[in-house]
Order: sequence, then C-alpha cells, then structure tokens
Amino acid sequence: MSTSSPEAVKKLLENMQTDLRSLSMECKKKFPPVKEAAESGIVKIKTIAARNTDILAALKENSSEVVQPFLMGCGTKEPKITQLCLAAIQRLMSHEVVSEAAAGNIINMLWQLMENGLEELKLLQTVLVLLTTNTVVHDEVLSKAIVLCFRLHFTKDNITNNTAAATVRQVVTVVFERMVAEDERFKGMAEEPPPVQGNSNRRSVSTLRPSAKDAYMLFQDLCQLVNADAPYWLVGMTEMTRTFGLELLESVLNDFPGVFLQHQEFSFLLKERVCPLVIKLFSPNIKFRQGSSGGSAASPAPVEKPYFPICMRLLRVVSVLIKHFYSLLVTECEIFLSLLVKFLDGEKPQWLRAVAVESVHRLCVQPHLLRSFCQSYDMKQHSTKVFRDIVNALGSFIQSLFIVPSAGNPASVNAVAGGSGSAAQTAVQGGQGVAGVGGGLTTQAAFEYRGTWIPLMTVSVQGSAKATYLEMLDKVEPPSIPEGYAMSVAFSALLDLVRGITSMIERELSLEEEAAAAEAATREGLEAPASEESPPEPLAHQVWEEMVNACWCGLLAALSLLLDASTDESATESILKAELTMASLCGRLSLVTPRDAFITAICKASLPPHYALTVLSSNATTLSNKSYSIQGQNVQIISPSSESHQQVVAVGQPLTVQHQGTVVLTAKNIQCMRTLLNLAHCHGAVLGTSWQLVLATLQHLVWILGLKPGVGGVLKPGRAVEGPSTVLTTAVMTDLPVISNILSRLFESSQYLDDVSLHHLINALCSLSMEAMEMAYGNNKEPSLFAVAKLLETGLVNMDRIEILWRPLTAHLLEVCQHPNARMREWGAEAVTSLIKAGLSYKHEPPLSQNQRLQLLLLNPLKELSNVLHADIRQKQLECVLQILQSQGDSLGPGWPLVLNVIGAIRNDQGESLIRTAFQCLQLVVTDFLPTMPCTCLQIVVEVAGSFGLQNQELNISLTSIGLLWNISDYFFQRGEAITDELEREEALLEKQAQEKGEPLNRPFHPAPPFDCLWLCLYAKLGELCVDPRPAVRKSAGQTLFSTIAAHGTLLQQPTWHIVVWKVLFHLLDCVRKSSTTADKEKIESGGGNILIHHSRDTAEKQWAETWVLTLAGVARIFNTRRYLLQQLGDFFKAWEVLLDHIQSAALSKNNEVSLAALKSFQEILQIVTPVKDADKSDALAAMGVPPVLVDPLGGATTAAGPGRPLLRSDSLAERLAQRYMNSAQAQLPPPPAPGEELDDSALWWSAWNTWYRTGTECTRPPPPGADKPSFIPSQPFLTALVQIFPALYQHVKGGFSMEDLRKLGVILHGAVSVPISSDASPFILPSYTEAVLTSLQEAVLTALDVLQKAICVGPETLQVMYPAIFEQLLLFVEFSCKPPQYGKLETKHVANAKYNQIQLFAPAEWVALNYVPFAERSLEVVVDLYHKTACHKAVINEKVLQNIIKTLRMPLGLKYACPAESTWKLAVSSLLKVLSIGLPVARQHASSGKFDTMWPELAGAFEDFLFTKSTPPDNLSIQEFQKNEAIDVEVVQLISTEILPFANFIPKEFVGQIMAMLNKGSIHSQSSSFTEAEIDVRMREEFSKVCFETLLQFSFSNKATTPQEGYISRMALSVLLQRAQDVLRRYVEDERLSGRCPLPSAQRMKLDCHLLRQQVTEIIFVLKAVSTLMDSLKKTQPENVDSNTWAQVIALYPTLVECITCSSSEVSSALKEALGPFKDFMQPPVSKVQNGES
Repeated sequence: MSTSSPEAVKKLLENMQTDLRSLSMECKKKFPPVKEAAESGIVKIKTIAARNTDILAALKENSSEVVQPFLMGCGTKEPKITQLCLAAIQRLMSHEVVSEAAAGNIINMLWQLMENGLEELKLLQTVLVLLTTNTVVHDEVLSKAIVLCFRLHFTKDNITNNTAAATVRQVVTVVFERMVAEDERFKGMAEEPPPVQGNSNRRSVSTLRPSAKDAYMLFQDLCQLVNADAPYWLVGMTEMTRTFGLELLESVLNDFPGVFLQHQEFSFLLKERVCPLVIKLFSPNIKFRQGSSGGSAASPAPVEKPYFPICMRLLRVVSVLIKHFYSLLVTECEIFLSLLVKFLDGEKPQWLRAVAVESVHRLCVQPHLLRSFCQSYDMKQHSTKVFRDIVNALGSFIQSLFIVPSAGNPASVNAVAGGSGSAAQTAVQGGQGVAGVGGGLTTQAAFEYRGTWIPLMTVSVQGSAKATYLEMLDKVEPPSIPEGYAMSVAFSALLDLVRGITSMIERELSLEEEAAAAEAATREGLEAPASEESPPEPLAHQVWEEMVNACWCGLLAALSLLLDASTDESATESILKAELTMASLCGRLSLVTPRDAFITAICKASLPPHYALTVLSSNATTLSNKSYSIQGQNVQIISPSSESHQQVVAVGQPLTVQHQGTVVLTAKNIQCMRTLLNLAHCHGAVLGTSWQLVLATLQHLVWILGLKPGVGGVLKPGRAVEGPSTVLTTAVMTDLPVISNILSRLFESSQYLDDVSLHHLINALCSLSMEAMEMAYGNNKEPSLFAVAKLLETGLVNMDRIEILWRPLTAHLLEVCQHPNARMREWGAEAVTSLIKAGLSYKHEPPLSQNQRLQLLLLNPLKELSNVLHADIRQKQLECVLQILQSQGDSLGPGWPLVLNVIGAIRNDQGESLIRTAFQCLQLVVTDFLPTMPCTCLQIVVEVAGSFGLQNQELNISLTSIGLLWNISDYFFQRGEAITDELEREEALLEKQAQEKGEPLNRPFHPAPPFDCLWLCLYAKLGELCVDPRPAVRKSAGQTLFSTIAAHGTLLQQPTWHIVVWKVLFHLLDCVRKSSTTADKEKIESGGGNILIHHSRDTAEKQWAETWVLTLAGVARIFNTRRYLLQQLGDFFKAWEVLLDHIQSAALSKNNEVSLAALKSFQEILQIVTPVKDADKSDALAAMGVPPVLVDPLGGATTAAGPGRPLLRSDSLAERLAQRYMNSAQAQLPPPPAPGEELDDSALWWSAWNTWYRTGTECTRPPPPGADKPSFIPSQPFLTALVQIFPALYQHVKGGFSMEDLRKLGVILHGAVSVPISSDASPFILPSYTEAVLTSLQEAVLTALDVLQKAICVGPETLQVMYPAIFEQLLLFVEFSCKPPQYGKLETKHVANAKYNQIQLFAPAEWVALNYVPFAERSLEVVVDLYHKTACHKAVINEKVLQNIIKTLRMPLGLKYACPAESTWKLAVSSLLKVLSIGLPVARQHASSGKFDTMWPELAGAFEDFLFTKSTPPDNLSIQEFQKNEAIDVEVVQLISTEILPFANFIPKEFVGQIMAMLNKGSIHSQSSSFTEAEIDVRMREEFSKVCFETLLQFSFSNKATTPQEGYISRMALSVLLQRAQDVLRRYVEDERLSGRCPLPSAQRMKLDCHLLRQQVTEIIFVLKAVSTLMDSLKKTQPENVDSNTWAQVIALYPTLVECITCSSSEVSSALKEALGPFKDFMQPPVSKVQNGES
C-alpha cells in the first residue's frame, strides 16, 4: 500500500492523533506545556484533514507546527517519552511530510540528545530515515547529521560504535547517490563541464549543484581526516581513525568512479589529495627490511614500521585507483605498481608478500589493464618495464618459494614446510625449517621439487581474484599465513594472467580478421558482417607482441618449474593449458622463438625423462642459454629434474636403431601427450616449423605405446609386435582409443590449416618418414608407419586444396612403394591408391571436370605405379583402377587415356586373375562411363575391347568383349552429334599442329571424317572377330557387326559407306563364302570338355553355314534399310549385282538352312519402295522420305538380330530426323529425293527379277527321267519363301512386266506347286485330311497371282491383256482337283484325293504329294471373283475366257459324285451359276460378234453332263443329302428359265433346241433302278421334273410375242410341251391298262404301285390342266400367230384324251372333262377371214 493512498493517509492521521493523545497522557502531570502542545496538535491535524483535499501537502506545509509537540517531548529527556516522540517523528519522515525547516529542527533536537548520550541507536535510526526517505537536508544541516553519526561511532558502547559505522557508510553512500541522481536529472539540460583533462586548475566549488557540493565537501574532509588534518565542513568532529577513513575512501572510489571521471573538481581531489596521501602512507613499508627496528605495532599514528591494517587498506585503495582511474593517474599508477612489485621481495614480511600477491592477482584478472600498463610503460622509452616486472616478479616469487636463499633472516614470520621422500630436514627461508614428512605419494594437491613440498590450496574461482588477507578488515595484528597459500595465489595469478592476456589478444585478433574480411567483402561489393566491437587500432599488433615478448620468459620459467613440480592432475592440466595457449598465441603473432620454447617444454614433458630425441635437445639448448633479470637479480631458466614421484602407466621400447632396453611413461607423460595432441589439433595453423618437434615427439610416443595404422591411416592399438617389452596398465589401455581418436582428429583438423602451415606439416611428416625408411632398410624389424599413415590421413582431409601438397606427398609415397620391406611397401601403395581414389571422389571447387590439370595431377601417380616392379603393387594398381571406375568413372575426363592404358596393358602371358581384373575394369568403363570420357578416347576403348575379344585365354571374356563393342556402338549412335562435334574440334586442333610441324596427319582411315573413322575402327575390329576360328565368337561378332551397322549406319557420311560396303561387308561375305564352301564335313564329337553339340551344328561346315546365314542376312538388311543412302554412291548397281550374286549362290547351295536364309535376305532387299508421292502416307513421313516398309512375313527381323537382342529398326522417324538434321548441319550428303521424284531404279529391280527367275527355274525344275533318286528336292519353306518374294519384287518391276514374264512366272508357280514333300516332313506341313486347308506355299502362289491381278486392275489398259493368262493359270490349278500334277517321273503317294482312303502317312513312298483339292477350290473361288470383276474386259471377251471356264468346270460337273472331294462339284456348280449370271448378259450383248458362238455348245454340254450325270450317288447318301442335291439341279433349271430362255432370240436356235430337249427329258420322270421302295418318291426327282415341266409350260404361253424371235421360243416350247403331254397321257393309259388286267404278286408290289399311281395321278392331272390352259390361250391368240404344226399337235392329242376316259380316278375324270370341253371349237376347220369373238 503506497504512502499516498487514501487508506494510508487515513491511517497516518489516526496514528498521529493516537501518538499525540499518548504524549498528552504521559506529560499530563510532569510536563503540562507538552500536554497542551499535544492537544492543540490534535486540533491542528483535524483542521488540516477537514480543510484540504491534498492532506499530505498540507501536512508538509505545516510540518514545523505538527512536529513541535514531539520535539518538546524529546526535550523532556524522559526515555519513555523520547522513544514515543522519535517513533512518531520517524513515521512522519517515512510519509515524506517533513519540510526543510522542520528537518533542521529535528537534527538540532537529535544533536542535543546525542550530547546527552540518550537513545543513541534510535538517533542513528532517525538520521538514517531522514536522509534516505527524502532530499530536504543539505549543507550545514547535512554535515551536522553526518558528524552526529561519526561522534556516535566513537562511544564506549561497542554495539553503538558498529551501528554508527554502518550508518556512516550508508550516509556517505546516500550523499553520493544523491549526486548521481542529480546528474541524471540535469542530463542534457545544462551544459556538462568538459571531461577532466590531466592536471587542470582547481575550479571553485560554487559551480557545483547542491548535491554535488555536499558530496565534494564530504570527500574533501575525509581526505583531511585520513591525513590527520582538521576538516573544513564536518564541523564538530572530535576523533577519527585512519583505517575507517581509508575504508570510506575506498568504498566511495569503488562505488562512484563516474563522479570522479565526469567532474573536474573531483578528479582534482583525486590527483592532489588522494594519491599523495597514499604514497605518504606507504613509506614505512617501502623502507622496511626484515630485521630493522620499529615502534609499537598498535599505534594509529604513522610510524616507520609496516602496520598491517593500514598497509592492507592502502593496497585495497591502490587496487581501486588502478582499476578505475588508471587513465587519469598514469604516473601515479607507475609508482604504485613499482611498489607492489617491491612488496613481493623475499626480504619483506610474509604477510606483506601475501597481500601483495593478492593485489597482483587482482591486476592479473584484468587483461585490458595489463595491456594499458604495457602500452603506457613497457613501450615507452626511459620508462620502467612495469608489465614485464610484474610477470617476472611473480615468476621469481614462485621460484623463491622452492629455492632456499643463502642468507637466513631470523625475523621470519612464517616458514614454508617442505619434505621429500627421504624425509630429510630441509631449511627453508631463514633456517627455521619445520621438518615435514611426505609419504611417497600424497593425495593432497601439491608441488614437489628437489625435496621441497608445497601444498596447493583452492584460493579463488578461475578468473576472479578473491583475496583472503585483503579482506581481513577486522584484524589489527598481521595474520599467520598458512603453508602454500602464497604459492597457490601466485599460481592462480599466473594462470589468470595467461588466460586473460591470451583470450583478450585472441578476441581482438579475430575481430581484426573479421574486420579485414568485412573490408574485403565490401570491396567485392558484398555486405560486411557487422561486428559489435570496433576493431583495434593499427598499433594493436605492436602492443600484443610487446606484451608477449615482455612476459614469455618469466611465464615459461615459472610454468616449466611448476609443471615439473606438479603432483596433481588438475594442476598439471592447468599448467599445460597455459603453456598451450601461450604457444598458440605466440604462433598467431608469428613469434617463433617463444612459440617453439613453449612447445619444446610440452614435448619434453611428454617423453620419458632423459629420452634421447635430437630435435628437442637442440632446441632446448638455445633456450637454456637465455637468462633474464628481475630488477637486477639474475634468474636462470630451471631445467626440469623429472625426479618427482609419478605413477608409471606404460613401459615400452624406444624408437631407435640401437636397442636401448625399455623406457617408462608416467601418467603425467600421457597427460602432456594429450596436451600436445590438443595443441596440434587446435592450433596447428600456427605451429609452422615446430610441427617437426610435435610430430617427432608423437611418433615416439605412439611407438612406445604400440599403436599401429589401420584403414585410412588411423592408428589403432595393435598387438605388441615386439613381444613382451611393451607393458600397458589398464589405466592407459582405456586411454589408448581416446588417444588414437585424438591423433586422428589432429590430422583431420589439418584441413583448417592455411597452406603454409600445411606445408610445414607435410614436410615434417616426410622427413619423419624418411627416417623411418632409413631405419627399416636391411632389417626385418617392424617399421614405424606413423609418418606414412599420417601423410595419408593428412592428404585425405585436405582434398579441397590437394594441389598444393600433392607432388611432395605422392613423390614421397611412390618412393615408399619401392621399399624392399613388404609392410612398408604395402602401406605406401595403400596410401597412394587411397589418396588417388579420394582425390578423384572429392567434390573440388571448381569440379575436376573443369580442372583438367588437377585431374591429371591426381591420376599421374597411378601411372607411375606401373614403373614399380613388385607384383603386389601391380595388383593394387588394378584394384585401384576398378574402384576409381566404380566410384568416379563419370568424372575422369582427360584422365581417361591414362586409365585406359593401365587397363589395356594386359597380355596373354599375364595371369588369368589379372586379365579378369583388367576386364572387369573395361566392362565397367563400357557399361557406365562412355558418356563421360572425351571422345578422343573412344578409339582407345574400341582397341582395348577388341584386344580382349581376340585373346585366346578365356572364351567368355572374348564373347563378353564383343557385347561390349555392341554397347560401344550403341553409345556412338546415341551420342553421335556430340561426339562428332567434339571429334571435329579435336581434329581441327590436330591438323593445325600437324601443319605447324609440317607433317601429315597420321590417323587410320584418314580421309574419312573423324567420327566415321571411329565407326570404321569398330567395324574393322568386329570384322576381324567375324572370321575368328571359334564359332561362338564368329556368331556373336557377326550379330554385333550387322546390328551396329543396321542400327547406326545413318550416322556415317556418304563416302564412308563406300568403304563399309566394299572393304567391310563384301570382303566379309567373300571370306565367309570361301570358308563355308571349304569347311570340313567331319562330325565334331563334342565341344570343349563335355559340352554336347546339337546335330544341326555338329560339323565345321554346319557351323560355318550358320555364319554364312548370319552374314548374308546382315548384309541384305543393310542394303534394304540403307538403300536410299547407298544409291547415292556411284557404284551402287555394281554392289547390288554382287549382292544378288551372293544371294543366288547361297539360295542354290545344297544346305537347306543357307538356301532358305538367302531367300529371306532376298525378301529383305525387296522391301524397299522407291519414295513416291502417296496419298495414304502422312505428309510428314512423305516429306521425310520414309519408305513404307512391308511387314516381313517371315519374321526375318529376328534372323540377323541374334538371340535376345532387339534390332533397332533404323528407319525410325526419330533417327531419320536426326539424319536430316545432320545432313543439313554438315551438308555433306544430298538430301533424300523429294516426294514425287522417281528414282531410276528399274535396272536394279530387273536385275533382281532375273536373279529370282534363275533361282526359281533352277530349283523347281523336275528331276530328269534317268535319275533314280533326286539328289536334292527343295523344301516347302524354301519354295514358299521363293514365291512370297514375287509380290514384293513385282511392286518394283510391274512397270515393264510383260506377257513373257508372266509366262515365266507361271512356269515357276506351276513347278513350285508340283514339288512333293519328303515323307518325314509331311506331318508338319500337311493338314490332316479332314481339314480343307492350304499349305503356306499354295497360299503364296495364290497371293502372287492376286497381287498381279490387282496390279492389272489398277494398271493401264495395256496391262489388261494379261487377264486371260491369269485365268488360264488359275484354271490349270482348278484342274488339280480332279487330276493332281506330276513332278517328273517321281513316284508320289497321293493324300486325301478320295474321301474314303484312310491316310497312311508313314507309307513306304519317300515323297508325298499334297492334297490339292483345297488349293484347286480356292483357285476356283479366285476365278469366279476375278471373272466377276473382268467379264466385260475386251481381252476377257476376245480370249473366250468364259468358254474356258465352262470347259474347265465340265470336268468336275461331269464327274459329279465321282469327284475326289464332294465339295468340288458343289463348288463347281455354284461357280458356274455365278459365272453365268455375269457372263450370259455379256455373251448376249456380244452375240452378233460371234465371239461367244463356240461357247454355247460347251455350255449345253456342261448342263447335260451335270443334270443327267453318269456317276451314281454313293450308297450311303442320306435322303436329306439327296434332296439338297436335287435342289442344286433345280437351281440350274431356274437359271435356264431366267437367264437363257427369255432371251432366246439372242441365242443360237440349236442351243435353245438342246435346252428344250433337256427340259423335256427332265420333265419326264427318269427312274433309277437302285432306289429302295421307301425312297422311291424322293429318288424320282419329282421336284426337278415338275420345275422342268413348269418351265416348258411357261414358255409355251407367251402370247405377247412382238418379234418373230420371241414367237420362235414359244413355238419351240409349245411343241416340246405338247410332245410331253402326249407322252404322259400315253404312258398313263398304258399303265392303267396294265394295272387293270394283272393281278398283283404281292403286297409290296401293291404298295409300290399305289405310290406310283398316286404320283402318276398328280402328274396326269397336271398335264390335263396344262392342256386345258393351252387350249384357252390358243383360242385367244390370233390364228396367224399359231403355227400350223402346233394345231396339228393339239388335234393329235384328242384321241389320247379320249383313251383316258376309262380311268378309275375321279380327280382325273374331272380334269379330263375340263380338257375335252374346248375341243368343240375344232370340230370344223376355222375360216381364215372370220374374226374370232370372245368365246
């Protein structure tokens, strides 16, 4: 609750009233005036409360009156009343309602109480409350209050004294705090006085503000008092002690340095009053020597003997002055510091040395101060070297504690106890030695040196100087200093000094580096990183160097001594850390001598005592000659004695040539080793030449500890190779992995070194390694591999700048690789190969691909390894190559030739494992790395791969290498453009160089472009492999060669193709043909070992046949796919002829496999279409000139591609586009012909036609009659292929294809179809007899003809004369259905020519003729289709094609049931019907021309033969079948009635007569004797007869005859009809008569007769109706239209009709009546003139 809140105010008023009431009660009797004052006070308060809103302000205004009753109460001097009043006054003060006047009154009242010695503590409390709650007290009032407190400090009562002292301190603080607050308030308002300049004149105090003035007066009087002078302001002081005064001065200086620094008045006081005072007070200590006389120790007056309380306080004041006001008091501080150094002298009292050391420690933790000393004193001429002296003093102080002085001073206050292992009494410092017994090993931390044992205490936290004796403000007598305290403080001071200086300088150094970096960055236009502190001034470096130069000797002397003497691990650690940081700092400042000195100290401490290591001893001697002086005293650098008692942790062998026995390592040695590692690890950059020291030491330590190198050069604890001499304790065993780890990290950290430091490191390692190599010569002792392992490790971590160290590094390691010691050599090779691999895999900046020089530099040692003769090195080299390929193959770049040469240096006499390793490398190269290597290396790759193919040690490698060549070619193709560009650039360079030298360019296939030469090298290599003696190699190489040429040939330029065709392909074909024809026919028993060979490959001849097939197919394919390119060569026709010759000779070879393959190749080369404008093709394709390739019907594409290798059809659009692009880019090839231009190819195709014709004639020629057994009959697949070639070939020759050619074709087709099959092949070719399937050969023949007729169809008029020839050919094939062809005089067995023969495929005959029925039938269908299309063609009409068709069909039609297959005659009929339906209209049209005259008799004969066949139906024909067949007959009659008779006037009369006779014959039932009774009605062909009769009838009544011709057909029909009626009636009467007379022999007979009778009855009724109809129509016709013959025939019927009257059937009778009725008109001859009426 705040004092101004309404509640607080209310409470205050209540409390005051209560206080006043209490006061009035107490004073009621004794002090009435006080009582009245109190009561009037109550009224006053109530009035104020009632009248004012701001009660507190009102109270403050009236505070003098309000306080009055309480002051009067105090005046009574009654304790109870006084206490009550003081409490009330304090309450008012705490609410800040006391005015200045009231405050003055209160102070006066308090002074009276003080003089009376009343309520002293309460007084102090009241003063304090008054001064701290507000600022109303000033000037004299304030000084009076302060004096009051001082007076109370010197009373008889101890509690009062202490309370007063505390109050004084607080009041002094309050005075200065007010001043600070005042400055803060006026900040920025008034003009600040300028900051103090040195010795400015004293300014008048009047310029100060009120609070500042108070503070000034107070401080000035304090100085007066300490100096034992009278004060100016603190009037009324009676006594004062100097110690209290010094304490107050110190606290003001320490707490308010700003006041003195900002106000000149105060700084003046500091210079003029405080410093002289301090110097004056110091004088007894300066002059004093131990043993001189002095007065009483307790006297406060200054005397000539050091007095501990004052001396200690003076030192405290000095510490504050130096700390805060050094900048103001430079000269004064020099004096102080020199004094301080003197106080450390051995002659000074022990306590004085102790407090002096504590003061020095306080300075040591302020490095900036130390730097200022250095700048202000050490660096000035003619000035004391204060900083150096401080450090040296500390050092000699520490040494003095160990070294017994020569003269003893009996007045020694204290002695340092020391003891040694021998418990000898040692006099220390003045002979009063205390005997100390030290057990050998002490647990307490201590230093022990040459028998002197000094314990080590914890005196302060690191970096803070917490003093013990400087804080003993209550002691009057000098304290006794415990043993080891001074040493401990000095030790701390030393460590803090090192830590402070080094961290400060290093921080500033790094700031400077940052600033430099920032500046560089801004220069490069980057933003500089903002640093918080400003970088040091340029002189900074000199300051730092001066500081280090000033202090290093003293530090090193002291630290070395302490290190040697230390028995405590953590103390040792601290000392080592100090030495390490100093070494590092010296290194950073490039101070070589001090750096090496510190490093040598650490190295020596790491090794066993007196260990012979030349590097160190030589270095140490230079140092030990140095000595330095501290103010005239010479101090030698003490050489370590190393006799201290340490725990032994390891025993091992020294690393020397001579055996020296064993050496011992202690725990401290290991600790120092770790520091050494740490130094090298963290500060390697600054070690420079001292790497030599460090590494030599480490090598020896590693050897003694028995660490051995592992992968990547890491040292691991190894088995003790030397046997029992290495002994390690468990303590060190656990340490070893850590040490080995640190060792590794040390070399890893070399990556942070700058280049120069790194070179120092590498040089040091190389020289170490040289020493190790020297040692390893000529003995089998295990060599030291430390240096080699660490060279490797260093190289590995510095890959980012490997260039700068590569040459020295690898040069040295290559020397190691030649060392006779196998272990050494192995490690050399391991290091070289590891470095090369790492170097290549490292991500350099810029990458290796852009830094060829670096890459070749890295790979060079790999090549150099080839010069080493040791086999193990060679193996390592190849393994390295393999690993390089696996990891960095894609970035080798210009290093490829080098790597490839290493791989290719393999000969047949090398071990198989080396060949295999080398081949693995090659495989890796080809599968993964072709794209990454420069194109100039590709030729080397081809050479190397080829050489692996030709080596005869290992077949698998040969085969695999061919596969590699294929991969290489694929690669060439995919990257063609890029390779071309690169090679051409390279070529240009080479040509330029060659010209400069004046030599011709030397390169294989030179005139061809470089990219083509690459291909030619590849083809040449494959060509060599294609005629290898091993079949597997040949096959593989052949497939590869052709696949590559086919797939990638487009990339070659035109002239190059010439070389490919003549030098590569035809050369190869010749070699293969020659080898094939001369190959051995002996059977090969088995392959290599126990491999079985298939019978198709069991002779050399058969194996070469395979090669021939492959080669021919490959060449043909190339001619096919590349023809548009090859044709532009001059001698294409010649090449074409050569190829055709090869194809023909292969086709006619007696090897089935070769001959068939030759045809496939033939087919291949015909599948080329001359680029012609074609509407169907997409325009893009047409524009590209892509030939539409016919689909290969034989799957020929698989032949050349080989197993499992899909052939890239190289006419892919993408490739053609690429081709176009390349053409346009290089303009070396003329573009393919534009659409619409015909290439003049006919000569090529006619040449091909002749080849085909020759081949066909040769192979289809039947054997001569004399030969008993044909030597070679071509196989069906061969013939099929031959025939299938024709369509493709025809596409090209159709332009000039003549009748003569057609005839030649016919001969070959006929011949081919006639060739029989060998009986062992027939099951595979012949369809089973129930299937009507064509063999593929027959299909092909028909296809050939089909192609022809389609061509004729779309061709010009002139071609159409060929139709008849095609019909002729087809009709020949149709005849095969009834009479199969002959093949010479060869005995063949016919299959399926009769439906009922069961086939016996394995009958004795050797040759089987085919089933020709399906073929003939298909031919017939083709004929019908073709006729359908061509019936009207001139040629077809002129050549009597229709007649020939009918003539051919007569054979199956006549045979009918006797045909080999039933389907034949049915097909013949339907075909005849179709043909006639087309042909008859044409024939009628051309009736006048007489071209069809010969056809009619043929047709009549055909009808006759078919309808009244001589062959009997088979016995097993079912009724249904018979009815179907009858329906066919009926169809024929219907054709006659629709197509022939209606047009009788266009048809020869004889023919019509023949037809009518036939109909008549058909309409009279013709019975067959073989009918069974049950079927008789069906077998009578009743339906057929009926149709015949209806037809006759139909043509009899045609009374609309307009022309005489129409009349003639009806006349003829009438006469036939009447003839028929006559016959039927007569026969009926005959039968009637018979049946009436003869008794029937049996029921069966009767049944039959009934049937016949019924049939006859229907027939007779039909006839009678017809007669009556006829009569009607005759009557209706004009008489002149009716022939007189007809009348005669009609009248002749009459008697027959009359005969029928006797019939028994009622149906017949009624019909008879109908018929007889009309005859009444004939009863009289008609008169010609009379018109007949309706009747």
